[in-house]
Amino acid sequence: MNIEVVLTGVGVLSPIGIDADSFWTATREGHSGVGFLNLDTDDSLKPMGSEVPDFRAKDFVKPRKNIKVMSRDIQLALVSAIHASTDAGLVTEGDQRNVPAERMGVVFGSDLIGTEVDMTMDAYRSGIEGGRFDFSKWGEAIDKIFLLWMLEFLPNMPACHIAIALDAHGPSNSPTLCRCSSLASIQEAARIIQRGDADVMIAGGCGNRVSQDFQTRAKSYFLAPRCDDPTSVPRPFDVDRNGCVLGEGAGAFILERREFAEARGAKIYATIRGFASANEPTLHATRPTGRAIRSAIRLALKNAELQPSDIGHVNADGIASEHDDRIEAEAIRAELGDVPVTTLKGHVGDLGSGAGAVESVAAVLAVRNGLIPPVRNHRKTAADCPINVVHGKPLETKSPFVLKINQSRMGRSFAMVLEK
Repeated sequence: MNIEVVLTGVGVLSPIGIDADSFWTATREGHSGVGFLNLDTDDSLKPMGSEVPDFRAKDFVKPRKNIKVMSRDIQLALVSAIHASTDAGLVTEGDQRNVPAERMGVVFGSDLIGTEVDMTMDAYRSGIEGGRFDFSKWGEAIDKIFLLWMLEFLPNMPACHIAIALDAHGPSNSPTLCRCSSLASIQEAARIIQRGDADVMIAGGCGNRVSQDFQTRAKSYFLAPRCDDPTSVPRPFDVDRNGCVLGEGAGAFILERREFAEARGAKIYATIRGFASANEPTLHATRPTGRAIRSAIRLALKNAELQPSDIGHVNADGIASEHDDRIEAEAIRAELGDVPVTTLKGHVGDLGSGAGAVESVAAVLAVRNGLIPPVRNHRKTAADCPINVVHGKPLETKSPFVLKINQSRMGRSFAMVLEK
């Protein structure tokens, strides 16, 4: 497929910045978005996580009444897409519209959306007898829940609300692949353009893992132990890495067919040179070995028609768990040698299905500015992570190519090559 797909707009809502400029400054300077969460707990130390600061959906969502059926995830997704659309100079309504509605679509990644405890509390309480919940009463108890409650928590609703708000009538999809959701969305959006089914696509991902719902399952996510200084974790690829923290965020891109973007005079951030995905099926107690990561990297380079030496740096997953960092580092070393490696997890933690999009914004801005951000909280590279981790200070780069990779807990791996 010889149709070139370019990125013409970015939108980001992260714990370290809610616009591209502030986000890039914080990324470059190594700021942390991790802190204590304001959740009730019996423990002496509060849960840790990273939240998007100063975010008010009502400043952007019209009509405001729509917010009533939007979870935090959906709100983050929609506003990041609005920012990306504005950044790209898209006009999606009125006589000045510069992209036909049927030639613009949405592919937006999401995942499990945690329910809000306050919304269901009265229903659960009404069904409790003798200290236990009587499930035979659920039919009556459910009447106490907001009638449209499910619309807030369906994983396809971020893409739905974006399409409605920006009047996109083209293809729509909602990949749900954990941390791979965002890259899966960007890749599918690019394929839609290459197939000729759209000229413009809105793609990205959102995630919110700081809710009480996720905290109840905290032990499932290889989290760092609670400590007095939450900004000291996570520690990707470090000798003292001991797990990640949960966070929230969203990132969005405007993808366009190059000829369409140039014809309307759009600025171009980067070209999507190539991408690939691979899977290493896992069952029960088995864990990925890194074969899928290696395959995704190798196939993405082939798709981009590049050699390993062409890649200027890797924006890695870097989840900061002992096993996952090791297999990812081994895969990068095996396929790309001593290439510089960075990751955003030390700044913001695990944003779930929003991770790949927010991290991809950092990758785009890195090649655009010729500067590779350092990995926060990385002091000494672990012996079992044989890679060249950028830490301490930013590293200058003249290469126009960056490789972005993400993995899921179940063995999926995605890789994408971007060119300045």
